[in-house]
Amino acid sequence: MSGATIREPSSNSKAPYSIHVEVPPRLYIVPGTAMVVGTALGLVRGSRMAGLRFLAENAHRPPTTIKGWYLYNKTKNYRMMLAGLQEAGKEAGKLGFTAIGWVTFEEGLKRMGWGEVSEIGAGVGTAALFAGVYRLSLKAAYRTGILGLVIGVTMRTMRYGRDHLAAQQVEGETSGRGMFSR
Repeated sequence: MSGATIREPSSNSKAPYSIHVEVPPRLYIVPGTAMVVGTALGLVRGSRMAGLRFLAENAHRPPTTIKGWYLYNKTKNYRMMLAGLQEAGKEAGKLGFTAIGWVTFEEGLKRMGWGEVSEIGAGVGTAALFAGVYRLSLKAAYRTGILGLVIGVTMRTMRYGRDHLAAQQVEGETSGRGMFSR
């Protein structure tokens, strides 16, 4: 949970009050990671598509000289880089906002006291938001909802496994045995 605290000034009376905001790392790590993944995907997809588009547009007039081939490849490479960067920005934004939606649903459900099903609710909620924003047909929205449910259940199962392993480790440390000893 995030929270804010205001601390009293120290013994120095001229020191101002200090405000400290605690933000859970998950709120910025998940969208940040999604943006990095989106950037990588966008770079690869955008540059590949631009390269193929350039080849298709110029297939009817291939260069005939060495200088012509040099300029042809140079132009193709610059267009590929530009298109890759443009697509990287688009994909990073899409995945980043989707991850922000996921984390917002998850945090909201935890604050409402539904922490046990927050991942599942976040998956279904994000799928519903996605279906609404992109105005998917009823059949496609249903599939998106099922996919969100599957991803949410998978995330919940992974959290259960992590918590179970952490409990075993704590139990092993208190009994004097290691995690893998019998």
